[in-house]
Amino acid sequence: MLSKLIYMFHFDYSWLNVFRYITFRTILSALTSLTLFFIVGNWAISKLQSMQVRQYIREDGPPNHLKKAGTPTMGGCIILPVILIASLMWGELTNIYVLLTLLSILCFGLIGFVDDKLKMTRKNGQGLSVKAKLSLQIVIALAVAITLYFHPGFDSHLNVPFFKNITPDLGAWYILFALLIIVGSSNAVNLTDGLDGLAMGPIIIAFISYLIFSYLSGHIKIAEYLQIPYVAGSGELSVICGAIFGAGLGFLWYNTYPAEIFMGDVGSLPLGAALGTVAVVTKQEFTLILVGGLFVFEALSVIFQVFYYKMTGGHRIFRMAPIHHHFEMKGWPESKITIRFWIIAIILALLSMSTLKLR
Repeated sequence: MLSKLIYMFHFDYSWLNVFRYITFRTILSALTSLTLFFIVGNWAISKLQSMQVRQYIREDGPPNHLKKAGTPTMGGCIILPVILIASLMWGELTNIYVLLTLLSILCFGLIGFVDDKLKMTRKNGQGLSVKAKLSLQIVIALAVAITLYFHPGFDSHLNVPFFKNITPDLGAWYILFALLIIVGSSNAVNLTDGLDGLAMGPIIIAFISYLIFSYLSGHIKIAEYLQIPYVAGSGELSVICGAIFGAGLGFLWYNTYPAEIFMGDVGSLPLGAALGTVAVVTKQEFTLILVGGLFVFEALSVIFQVFYYKMTGGHRIFRMAPIHHHFEMKGWPESKITIRFWIIAIILALLSMSTLKLR
């Protein structure tokens, strides 16, 4: 929006032509969201503290988490507005992919907000039921998937990393596939958000990766050279990825150990949904398994734990799930778990970049 207004004067000031470049607007988006977070960060955290918006600590969780009781939560209420403002300022608002991604962020953020609010108001600390939460997520993801499928020029073929000639066409089944990607990504990120800074670090790394994928997929010559799917207009998603990157850095400033604020579902659910949406739009759905491998592993650890527990009548694979709690129960310091998981996320992101040339 702001970039359009500024660009109107490029006839008088030729240097304003720079505002039509996605790369420049992406940098501005990241810096804007980061700056905004630093401007409102301390005030917002104090406000949440005064409003008694505090983290509920489950008694059946790791014992060392009890000291976190009273720490402000719902940090997503700061993250999301910052992302939206930066995206609206520097993004192309007539772009369908930008609008759908922002819609995912808003709607999944609303689900997370309601869930967090219920956790604080109910004595048992329970939020939305699993059925209710999942149903709402499916409705939103379905709307996004259907819109993408029927959008002129959008392709239902799959891009399989490392194999340039394997591009199966799912047809209408692509709607279900996209739905699973968006909902799965949202919940996987949510499950990872269990330690100070644990989720936000890999989120930042993942969106840096998809910032690159978005730009490359939206550039017809580069996409042709790299033999990746060209998606006209997808380059604009780089601006949103940049906004999330900047907001993530700002949040991490306060969220690193010992955390001054937690993200809450209002932050983790929409960021995961945004990641899934960008992956679907850029036709890098399978690459998300690599980029977000840490989130996948966290989600699988819960699935395997529950399945094994039911099948064996009470036995466990891990001391506690998700997997980061397993290492906590083994005595690993929280900061060590976080940093090591970040390192894994970086390695996986680098591996995902290799798919651009190994075909």
